[in-house]
Amino acid sequence: MSRKHIAIIGATSAIAEHCARLWVEREPLTLTLIGRDEEKLRRIAADLKARSPASEIATHAQADLTSAAAIAQCVASLQTPAPPDVALVAFGLLPDQDACEQNLQVNADAQWINGVAPALYAEALANAMQQAGRGAVAVIGSVAGDRGRKSNYVYGAAKGLVARYMQGLQHRLALQKSPVRAVLIKPGPTDTPMTAHLKTGTGRASMAAPEEVARCIVRGIDRGRAVVYAPGKWALIMLIVRCLPGFVFRRINL
Repeated sequence: MSRKHIAIIGATSAIAEHCARLWVEREPLTLTLIGRDEEKLRRIAADLKARSPASEIATHAQADLTSAAAIAQCVASLQTPAPPDVALVAFGLLPDQDACEQNLQVNADAQWINGVAPALYAEALANAMQQAGRGAVAVIGSVAGDRGRKSNYVYGAAKGLVARYMQGLQHRLALQKSPVRAVLIKPGPTDTPMTAHLKTGTGRASMAAPEEVARCIVRGIDRGRAVVYAPGKWALIMLIVRCLPGFVFRRINL
């Protein structure tokens, strides 16, 4: 039997790295790691190889996330030696909200990296998987996309775009009776380098460990969930937030 091929775009993120560890510790894989930091990719690959000597691990530096052509080329390169059985789109950045309000270029860059680029990867990967007749594409969004809040509405708007895009992609695949699955991941606040500046006081205690979030992601992909809140408690929390009447929500400083 051929080995399962898993591709991770944004493999240097803490959550993605822990997902990779879970996958290689479960079975030998063909694993393709894609990211912008080539040196860090090599370090992660070496660690994964030590955990699973039988796995085949390749790295690919993808510096340009602002080009549709570069995204298409990256996905095309993943089709050999075999198309991915699972692809995880895990990159993103947490922009400074004030800077985004004052500088439209910073705003636009944040919207592209967190919203448009993941959506384009999802579309390209789903199309390639449909041609192969199998596969699951999972994209990391955020609970921030469930409702706009003054503290991070630029980031939240981008993640809201990802949520609507994945919802539409899921609808298309279902109506086409495609074997390909699209999975939207919605982590809550997670203790990673991206959130380091938020880890003060009670904020740090409320953050989930990346290992816990990774377990939720891997389990959700295995089960074919359409939406995975990670940890699961955020499904209830965000249901309450979404259901708050506007006149109440606008009085809450979030």
